[in-house]
Amino acid sequence: MESVKEKTKKSILIVDDELSILKLLSFILSSEYDLVIKKSGIEAIDWLEEGNDPDLIISDLMMPYFDGSTLIRNLKISGFYRNTPVILLSGSDNLEEKVKEMPFKIDHFMEKPFNPAELKNQIAQLIQ
Repeated sequence: MESVKEKTKKSILIVDDELSILKLLSFILSSEYDLVIKKSGIEAIDWLEEGNDPDLIISDLMMPYFDGSTLIRNLKISGFYRNTPVILLSGSDNLEEKVKEMPFKIDHFMEKPFNPAELKNQIAQLIQ
């Protein structure tokens, strides 16, 4: 009898310090993706340094101590995560201008509150 290979879900690292955003992202994405949720850039770096390799990273821009910009800059400088797609979320004013000023590539950015359908569409475009 031939075994059917189970389709594995793509993995997404979500980094945000807002519990409501983490719950929302988990609710809308967990049926389609394996999610790893971290509440700070420091937690995310620790997880990545353990050898984990997500298919996509969704990060908040503004977090205490180690913000999204610092997190993504460190990942893009490293050779290992340079090509990992990134979606940046923020409630910040002038998000588009801030993204343009960053010395590294952001694959997509969205202002909070975001449209869940648009986010799912962007994720699908980046990692499917």
